[in-house]
Amino acid sequence: MADPSSYRPEPGQIPDSPGVYKFRDEHRRVIYVGKAKSLRQRLASYFQDIANLHPRTATMVTTAASVEWTVVSTEVEALQLEYSWIKEFDPRFNVKYRDDKSYPSLAVTMNEQYPRVQVMRGPKKKGVRYFGPYGHAWAIRETVDLMLRVFPVRTCSAGVFKRSAQIGRPCLLGYIGKCSAPCVGRVTPEEHRELAEDFCDFMAGRTGTYLTRLEQQMHEAAEEMEYEKAARLRDDIGALRRAMEKNAVVLADATDADLIAVAEDELEAAVQIFHVRGGRVRGQRGWVTDKVEAVDTAGLVEHALQQLYGEEKGEAVPKEVLVPVLPEDTGALGQWLAGRRGSNVSLRVPQRGDKKALMETVHRNAQQSLALHKTKRASDLTTRSRALEEIAEALELDGAPLRIECFDISHLQGDDVVASMVVFEDGLARKSEYRRFQIKSFEGQDDVRSMHEVVSRRFRRYLQEKLKTGEWSPEDGEDPLAEDDGRPKRFAYPPQLVVVDGGQPQVAAAKRALEELGIDDVAVCGLAKRLEEVWLPGEDDPVVLPRTSEGLYLLQRVRDEAHRFAIQYQRNKRGKRLKSGPLDEVPGLGESRKQALVKHFGSVKKLRQATIEQICEVPGIGRKTAETVAAALAQAPPAGPAVNTATGEIMEDETPAPAGAASERGTEL
Repeated sequence: MADPSSYRPEPGQIPDSPGVYKFRDEHRRVIYVGKAKSLRQRLASYFQDIANLHPRTATMVTTAASVEWTVVSTEVEALQLEYSWIKEFDPRFNVKYRDDKSYPSLAVTMNEQYPRVQVMRGPKKKGVRYFGPYGHAWAIRETVDLMLRVFPVRTCSAGVFKRSAQIGRPCLLGYIGKCSAPCVGRVTPEEHRELAEDFCDFMAGRTGTYLTRLEQQMHEAAEEMEYEKAARLRDDIGALRRAMEKNAVVLADATDADLIAVAEDELEAAVQIFHVRGGRVRGQRGWVTDKVEAVDTAGLVEHALQQLYGEEKGEAVPKEVLVPVLPEDTGALGQWLAGRRGSNVSLRVPQRGDKKALMETVHRNAQQSLALHKTKRASDLTTRSRALEEIAEALELDGAPLRIECFDISHLQGDDVVASMVVFEDGLARKSEYRRFQIKSFEGQDDVRSMHEVVSRRFRRYLQEKLKTGEWSPEDGEDPLAEDDGRPKRFAYPPQLVVVDGGQPQVAAAKRALEELGIDDVAVCGLAKRLEEVWLPGEDDPVVLPRTSEGLYLLQRVRDEAHRFAIQYQRNKRGKRLKSGPLDEVPGLGESRKQALVKHFGSVKKLRQATIEQICEVPGIGRKTAETVAAALAQAPPAGPAVNTATGEIMEDETPAPAGAASERGTEL
């Protein structure tokens, strides 16, 4: 634990101007990022008597080993730089909202020739119109199903679209009137794009004009005694009204606004956002965070605004943002939001009327979200702390294992032997530091030997990173090298506890690997699946934790996550091996030329029958490559005939092989 006075800047060094500052730990890793109107005043507040600091702030300044700052010209620039650094360095003492970008949105791919309506998650892409986010994907599908009757826009994947175009026959939606079937030319690209634009306009809230037009067309059809057309228009109007009923009007005058509410206690905070477009609630999302820094409601709102709009532009930032309390730097935040939108944005607290009533509804949702989150003990800060303390007590560690790494071995009857390393910090998974290994030193099935290899490789890399930074050297007295950035290195930080999936043999192998490298400050234990026993090196009897122990629950989650990650890697590796074909064994033959060969001849079977001169006719294939391809296909055993599983009929290989596949028939497990 560092003394803040040991790295306190000298008086007069800190400028009295806006800027952003970073605290780093002894490993030069950035642990906290902040901004200030006056760097001098803000940083001075951290170097007062520790007893006067908030407990979380005191923990941060005693964990840190240095502080540095960057001066900017305006508070808006400070806000932008703070957001960028938090995204880049992921500091452990900054508020981070979990579950971001996990909510589905209704997306219309206007950047394609034939726009597609689909459910989409993740970061937003350029040229795609988004509506939402929604709480559940099924809510999007219900809305789309109602609207496809009126706006028959394409919803199929690229593969289905291409297949229908090849065979000249649309899919089922094209036959039942829920797709305009642009794949077979029923509508032109321009007509289909107009349908997609009408769909977007309706979703954006411009509903009244369209419904009025449909009603007028219905009455005209009835007057002309075109009763079937009038009935169809009547049903279309009903479908659109049912879709509108899912989003009742909550604000008058077609208001576009986002409402943000916060519910908090001493340890955690929940944020709820309602997205109102055209006066209707078009989407909802929420986040939960541990209050790892001393932050009030205004600070939580500021962090939420950064998280919500940090990567948004244009109409994704609404004209009005309603919050429960105004952040400290309201003026700077308003300018920043206006810069993201390209026009003025009103940031204010609703005082009366419908907006205040809706804000109360959003706040109730935030309270319910926090209460629900509290019931999940895996994410509860108090429970995690108790779990780490129980592990430290049971294993007789000097302190709580704030960083735990777990290793697991996976294989299929001795083939495709792989290993996984997962990392938990402060009781939470840190997926960005997960690692995968292929066993290289031997072939076959030997879990103990595999565990020894993997642990040796991981901690050998740790020693190499320490050697680079000068924290460890084979020769005493060597000057350390300075790190110039705060990005996490692959294996630079040692765990306090290594957990292996297994019993005494695996634990002994891991301990032996550490001793061979001269590492004696990392504890090792194993968790056996059969009785959930905890094994320690050199002990004949296991440590048995109570079944209700939070420490055992945490160890189980760590072990299960390592097992899941290893199984996933092993299955992917096996799948790639099973999908490989004779063309994959040809040295120097890339994916483009493989596809060119299959496309030219129509199938691998016909390519196998071709002469070297015929292979040379393919663009990009020289004689030497053609001879190598012919030799590889001649040595590879021919695959059996493909069989239609529905009829039992043997199918001739006359259709092109799928892109990237080099075998005559696919194998699906």
